[in-house]
Amino acid sequence: MSKDSFHQLVADLTGQIAGRPLDQDLDQWLNSQHGAGSPSFEKLRQACIDGVAEGWLCEREGGGIRYGRVFKAEDALSRFSVDVVDMRDLAGPHHTHPNGEIDLIMPLEGDATFDGRPAGWCVYPPGSAHHPTVAQGRALVLYLLPEGQISFTK
Repeated sequence: MSKDSFHQLVADLTGQIAGRPLDQDLDQWLNSQHGAGSPSFEKLRQACIDGVAEGWLCEREGGGIRYGRVFKAEDALSRFSVDVVDMRDLAGPHHTHPNGEIDLIMPLEGDATFDGRPAGWCVYPPGSAHHPTVAQGRALVLYLLPEGQISFTK
């Protein structure tokens, strides 16, 4: 899949969630409408796998994590930025989400979880914080950040 096609795929999704509060209701809605095994989940998962293989996703590496911001926040993406990370059995750097964070968890090896969650979506509300942690294998995680806001706490 091309980077432009991936952009359209993500824009279709962000258009559906634009303006919604980042809360438990959104978490449940995403998992019911676009959760693991759904056609939209599988399209996003395959697009991310292909993007990594083609070298335009996760093009940077640090601390055992492959990562990269694919798109900055823009109107076409309903003001969400898009990042993808590739992690295996480790915790990433602690950070806060000033405006919240939406994560798509895509296990690649083993029964990989992200912050204890299996394949699917995880929504963090504004002001939340964590050490993003992949356990029990390897996973790709797509991050949607409202206005691209993230603050690493070191």
